[in-house]
Amino acid sequence: MQGGCSCGAVRYRLTSEPLIVHCCHCLNCQRQTGGAFAINLVIETDRVELLAGRPQRVDVPRDDGSMQRIHRCPDCQVAVYSEYTLPEFLFVRAGTLDEPRGITPDVHIFTKSKVEWVVIPTSMPAFDVFYDRKTTWSAASLERAAAAIGGAP
Repeated sequence: MQGGCSCGAVRYRLTSEPLIVHCCHCLNCQRQTGGAFAINLVIETDRVELLAGRPQRVDVPRDDGSMQRIHRCPDCQVAVYSEYTLPEFLFVRAGTLDEPRGITPDVHIFTKSKVEWVVIPTSMPAFDVFYDRKTTWSAASLERAAAAIGGAP
């Protein structure tokens, strides 16, 4: 999978499938995207290969008082991916993929702040806030995550 910003100054390639795909309905994602939710592909930082340009890091406060580092194109300012508490993982914005229509969320999170007109299929895992990674991620994703942080998942 490849993607980039609107102007093409920043281009990237994912060198593997993501660990998991979130559909996040939190107020921060709504505010930052101007939409009802954000679709993020969670992947190890070392599996995101820059093909062109270098995103600018912008630290943004979150509602809980912590910071989120958003990596934006320095020219068009499109948010390409974000970094939260662990720098070993990036949250790649699905909308920056060349073919975002092929992405389906694995889980919906922060549904307590979901807009009412969004209907989540009953077969889809959904959580009011977040989830327990050990019971939600696949065994293969847990192994990859443990290897990325050098310890337990």
